[in-house]
Amino acid sequence: MTAAYSYREDPSVPNFPDDKPLIVFDGECGFCSRDIDFVLRHDTKKLFRFTPAQSELGTALMRHYGYGTDNYETSLLIEHGIAYPRSDGVLRVLKLLGGTISVAAMLQGVPRGLRDTVYDLVARNRMKIAGRRQACRMPTAEERERFI
Repeated sequence: MTAAYSYREDPSVPNFPDDKPLIVFDGECGFCSRDIDFVLRHDTKKLFRFTPAQSELGTALMRHYGYGTDNYETSLLIEHGIAYPRSDGVLRVLKLLGGTISVAAMLQGVPRGLRDTVYDLVARNRMKIAGRRQACRMPTAEERERFI
C-alpha cells in the first residue's frame, strides 16, 4: 500500500486541492459518466471533486498508484491521500454520500475478492453496456468548480 499523500512527493503528479475526496473516472465511458452523474445528484453537501482519468492529473494519479493508462478499468477514490480502487472506492463513495449507507454497509460484508471480481466483470464490459463517449463529460456551469 502506498503511503498517504505520497503523490505530493511525486513530481509527475500536478498539484491539486486535496482537501476533499477526489474521484478519478474514465471520462470516455458512458457507464462511468452516469456514475458521476449519480454522485453529483446525491452529493448535496458537495463533498467530492472529480477528474477524468484522461486529464493530466487523472493520468498522473493512475500511474502513481500503479494503474495503466491505456484502458481505465478502475476508477479511484482518493480520500485523505489514500487511493481506494475498484469496489472499495465504490463502497466508500456510497458510504460518504450517506443516504445509501445501508447498501454500502451490507456490501462491505461481501469478501473483497468477490466484490472485485464483479467489479472487474462490469469494468471489462462497460463499453458494451453503456458505450464509449467521443469526448469526456462536460460539467455544467454549476458543476464546473467541482471538476479538476
